[in-house]
Amino acid sequence: MTIMVVIEFQAKPGERSTLASLLREISEKHGPTAPGFMGSTLYEALDSPDGLVEIAEWESAEAQASAVSQAMATGVYAPLLELAAAPFKATRIGELP
Repeated sequence: MTIMVVIEFQAKPGERSTLASLLREISEKHGPTAPGFMGSTLYEALDSPDGLVEIAEWESAEAQASAVSQAMATGVYAPLLELAAAPFKATRIGELP
């Protein structure tokens, strides 16, 4: 079943554009090779000058979990953590039958 993942980021003050650039770079470089990744869109949070939201589509929850586990193990996300003011929040959602 296809799922969506909504990820909320809070950048350090004044770092939103840098964080956005890095998120795009990671998505462009690693997304096409991640099994099950179907694409993502990055949004600015209109109510927060430092907030970003990414919505990604995956073929399954298992594919997404595997890709995240591999990315964490290889340090792909480490530069994001340096720009974040708080831990990111990820919510996986699926369409109701």
